[in-house]
Parts: sequence; structure tokens; C-alpha cells
Amino acid sequence: MLPSIEPADVGATGLLWLFLSYGYLLFKASGLISEGSELLLLVPSLAGLVGGVVLPLLGAVPDGAIMLFSGLGDISTVQESLSVGVGALAGSTIMLLTVPFGLSVLAGRVDIDEKDGKLQPKYASKPKLSEGRSMSTSGVAITDEIKHAAGIMMLTTIPYYLIQIPAFFIKGTSAEIASGESIYALIAFAICIFGFVSYLKIHVEASKEDEEKFHRMEKIKDLLTSGKVSLCGAMVDVVETYQSEGSTGGYEAIPDDNSKVNEYLRSVLAIPFQKYDKDQSKGLQKAEMGIFLRDFKENLSNDDLDDLFTKYDKDDNGIITFDEFIDACHSIIKTACENRTSSVSTMDQVEKNFAISAVEKASENEEEEEEEIPDDIAHLSPQEQQTAIKKKAFTMLSVGTLLVLLFSDPMVDVMQEIAVRINISPFYVSFVLAPLAANASEVLASQFYAAKKTTKTISVSFSALLGAAAMNNTFCLSIFMGLIYFRGLAWEFTAETIAILSCQIFIYFMTKQDTLSAGRGLLIISFFPFSIALVAFLESLGFD
Repeated sequence: MLPSIEPADVGATGLLWLFLSYGYLLFKASGLISEGSELLLLVPSLAGLVGGVVLPLLGAVPDGAIMLFSGLGDISTVQESLSVGVGALAGSTIMLLTVPFGLSVLAGRVDIDEKDGKLQPKYASKPKLSEGRSMSTSGVAITDEIKHAAGIMMLTTIPYYLIQIPAFFIKGTSAEIASGESIYALIAFAICIFGFVSYLKIHVEASKEDEEKFHRMEKIKDLLTSGKVSLCGAMVDVVETYQSEGSTGGYEAIPDDNSKVNEYLRSVLAIPFQKYDKDQSKGLQKAEMGIFLRDFKENLSNDDLDDLFTKYDKDDNGIITFDEFIDACHSIIKTACENRTSSVSTMDQVEKNFAISAVEKASENEEEEEEEIPDDIAHLSPQEQQTAIKKKAFTMLSVGTLLVLLFSDPMVDVMQEIAVRINISPFYVSFVLAPLAANASEVLASQFYAAKKTTKTISVSFSALLGAAAMNNTFCLSIFMGLIYFRGLAWEFTAETIAILSCQIFIYFMTKQDTLSAGRGLLIISFFPFSIALVAFLESLGFD
């Protein structure tokens, strides 16, 4: 281990200098890990692995190292120093789910319609924030991806409940409590490891699926806008893949179980819809709809067009909104599939095969310059670029991880000494200070994505924060459960556990809505100081 200055041997100024120095080094280490991981996104063979494995794992390394070293000291004092690790765990989890989460709502907020509570305009690729919007009429969309991440986060809280069973009921000395908690800690440790592996597996599969979906959507857009295929020719395989069994024929309303098709159509047709909405009325008139269909090689008769408007112009105002437009396009594609004759089917299949093969071929030949290559290696050949990117990325990851391992242990000692000097629990010191050093890069990254104000970047911002909490619940908590079992320590952190679980439950229910207003974003931020007060209140009642 790297020789370090003993915190107890320095004065107040020296102790502050040590904290700032170690904190800065951990901040730089976290940044190196983040930047190195992002560089790997430029390597096609590793890109699908980065989002699901590398980023979550290495992002948890600084927190995990602080927690590990808090439990590796002398057995006579380790129970007390473990408070530093628990403080880092609680502070990291609660801080990530409150301060950057709420700030992301404020940074990414756009107009919310006061009547239906939905984002406006729904079809815009980048909704705007109008001047003078209040906290209740502006906010962000909560996508299915965010809700899914919140659900996974809640599943990973199970070990907390398990270890709290004996913590509530076993009384006595720390040694007696540790003995009674041992088997529970072992089971919780196994669950944490299982949850960690499962989390990585889910995200590896999801990242590959998202990558394939994104590339396919981009090529479908290119094929449509270039006029190489018709709307049906490009989309028929998507509809056939997700189409529910049974059909009614005609331009009938689309059932709810075809949401995957509509989601795909939304992604592909959002920009064309805006283009053909000449008067910016947020809807297409019959003439505009006819031009759209003709340009996309779907030549419906006037009677068919009238039929479409009868079915989908629900308020009978002569305009089809974006939602109605998507359902209408879905219906056109569905009807074209169902009404084919054998000869027409053959021709359509040729067109469909052309669309599919063109998409696949274009994806295979995707040019590397679409990604942002660092300036210092942009002049190299593609093969040399890939080699240089890998070398630079792994160097950053190695140096960042090494710095974390070297300075996490001294940082624990410094925070423990600060607690002694100001005569408060080490928990509160590490709760506030550890996240500043270990999670600063994640906070900045979430703000960067949220500020782009698109549904996709908001999803990235929130999903990353929820994913970080899930990593704390699995990877980092497994370190604690391992320390408790293998070193015979006691889990005496009921108040802290209640605060951690309360925060995650609170955020989970916040993400159950379709939109999150800016006012609620401020409420989420306020949960961070509230959680500190909650721990102090519970401890005053005799919890631990």
C-alpha cells in the first residue's frame, strides 16, 4: 500500500489539505475511468459491452474501494471505521438519486401541456422550453427505459431487507450480533453477487439490442427519404414481427398490444411528420396527408383517404395529430400486408427483401467517422486508429483504477480523523464528502445528457443514475456482506438502511408517472438533506 501521511499527526490545515489532495486524485481517477470507457465505444467489437459492463463496473470502483478499505483495518477498530464505508455507500446512493437526478429534471425540462400533462409538441425531436414556464408546467418525460431501470433498482434492494431481519431483533455486544447475523450476511452476499451478474447480463443484452435497433432505424430513414422503398416496403417486416394475431381488415383502429410497432414508427416518422406539417399546426390536413402518402409511394384513392380521416380524425376537425398519424400509417401498412394477392405478395417480398438487405448492408459498412475520433489519432489509418484507441482507453482505465486503489484507503483514514476532530459520527462525514470525490464525473455526465433536452438523452441520464444505484446495491453491498461474514463484523446500521431504502422507494414511485415536473425535481433534490436528518432522528430514537 502507498505510504501516506498519518491524519492524526497533522493539524487542521494539514488535514484539510490531505482531504482536498486525496479527493482531487479520486476525482481525476473517476474521470479517467469514465473517459477511458467512453473511448471504448469507438471500438465496434467492444461497443456493445461498454454500456452494459465496463461503465457500471468501473463507475462503482471508487465507492467500492472506499467501502472495502473501511473494513480491512485492525479488528479492534474496524467496526468503528466501517461507519465510513456505510456512509460512503449511503451518501453515494442517496446523492446520485437526489441531487443530480433533480438537477437533470431542471436541466432537461421542456413544456408540459396543462390540459393532458404531456410534453409538447409530442412529435418534436427536441421539444422546447417556453419563456416564463412555471415549475409545474415544465418537466421531462419518464420513458419505459427509465421505468425499467427503476424496477431493476428496486429488485436489487432485497439484500438490505434480508440483513435487517437479524439487525432488528438480535441484541447484545457487537460480537454477539455479528454471530447471529453471519448466515444472513452470507445469503445476502450470494444474492448481491447473483444480482450483480444478472444486472450485467441484462445490460449486455439490452445494449446489443439497442445498438441494432438504432442502426436499423437510421438506415430505414435513409431508405425512405431517398425514395428507394415505399412506406410499406420499409416497414412491413417490422409490423409482421410484432403484429398481434388476428386481423379485422380495412383501416381499423390499432390495438394497444402493438405499442412496439408504434414506438418504431414514431422514431422513424417524427421528422417527416414535421416536414409535411407546412402550417405548423401540429397536425396534417387531408391534402398534406395525401402528399405525404404519395411521396412515400402509398397512392391511396380519395375514398381511402376519406376513410382514414373518418377513422383517425377523432375530434373531426380536419387535422390528424401525430398520435393519429402513427396509428393511420400502422393501419396502412397492416392493411397492405393483409390484402396482398399471391403475385403482388411476390413483388412486395422482393421490395421487402431489398429493404432488409439494404439495411443490413449499410449497417455492415457503417463508416467509422460517424463517431468522434480523438484529434491526436484522427490522421491514422482505420486499423491504426483502432489500435491507438484501445491502447489509450486501457491506459486510462488502468491508471484510473490504480489511483483509486492507492488513495481510497488514505481517504478513509482522513474522513475518520475529520469525524474525530469535529466530534461527530464518521458516517456523516463520509456521507457528504465521499460522494463529492467518487461520483463527481457521474453527476457532470448526467447534466450533460439532460441539457440536450431530448427524450433519448433524458433516458440516458436517468438510467445511468438508477443503474449506479443498482450497482451500489449489488457490487458495493456485496463487499459489505463479505466483510461482515468473513471478518465477523456486525451490521449495526438500521437507521442508514432505512434512509437508503426510503430514497430508492421514493424515486421508484416518482418514475411511475409519464412526466416529472420541475417542481418535483426540486422535491427530489431536497431529499438529500432530508435523508441526513432522517438518519439523525432515527439514531436519536435508539436505532443502532
